[in-house]
Amino acid sequence: MTSVAEKFVGIDVGKDWLDIAIWEHDETWQVSNDAAGVEQLLDWMVDWQPELVVLEATAGYEQMAAQELLLSGFAVAIANPTRVRALAKASGKLAKTDRIDAHLIAEFAAKMQPAPMEPRDELEMRLRALVSRRAQLVDMRTAESNRRGMAHGSMRADIQEHIDWINERLEALEAEIRKLFESLPAWQEKYALLNSIPGVGFITAITILAELPELGQLNRQKIAALAGLAPFNRDSGKMRGKRRIFGGRKEVRRVLYMACMSAKKHNPVIRKFFNRLEGNGKIFKVAITACMRKMLTIINAMIRDMQPWQAPILVAA
Repeated sequence: MTSVAEKFVGIDVGKDWLDIAIWEHDETWQVSNDAAGVEQLLDWMVDWQPELVVLEATAGYEQMAAQELLLSGFAVAIANPTRVRALAKASGKLAKTDRIDAHLIAEFAAKMQPAPMEPRDELEMRLRALVSRRAQLVDMRTAESNRRGMAHGSMRADIQEHIDWINERLEALEAEIRKLFESLPAWQEKYALLNSIPGVGFITAITILAELPELGQLNRQKIAALAGLAPFNRDSGKMRGKRRIFGGRKEVRRVLYMACMSAKKHNPVIRKFFNRLEGNGKIFKVAITACMRKMLTIINAMIRDMQPWQAPILVAA
């Protein structure tokens, strides 16, 4: 395959296939979404030497290709499908196929140039995979616990057996996470900072570090938006709609919620903030979301300045 001059590559991700397009290039290419296909993709990238490769987030099916591209030294970004479709609608491009989507993602890469992901080594990627798997098992346990209460009596023992198995797997995963964490000195320093916050435990800290590698590199508005904790206006003319949060990184919000449930009792800063919001008439959901956003802002400032939990940071945040 001959080299090309264009610099922006878009990849539409499916369970079985990757469709690849280059900005302002008519052709598209397709490889299987497995080890052999990704190896072929890497060979092409060596020829093309793109400035940026953008993959559309697709239920985790993009992770293998994204991680291998990162390990090979390419600039890679994961795009929110909603933003790609918004660009398509604004351009009047309403047709949708895998090949068309690949070209749209390449156009998104060229016009929007999203910030590339931070390079990670294999151990960091393995740790992130373990954290993600743990979150999946927690979801499974919650679903099974809900089913147990409504299940026929003859099925409850079977459901409980599955819950017990999930609990065993969670213990094994957490042990593996701790062991792998010990081999990452850079993470240990950041973890020590997060662990100094009343209400933040090991799993919360590790999940935030794994899912938000941008910590300390963005301002508080951008880091809140990235986590899906920035309220967006819904106004039109004289109408003032409710501010809502959406999108972002679900696992970060999940662990921040649990941390703030503890922090509103045991962390003096978050407790005072939560009580003030409730005293002003804010409903619980609004108050706890604001606490999550405040805690994330503080964490971001701590990582940026590499300073533990202390008053000057709280004021600055």
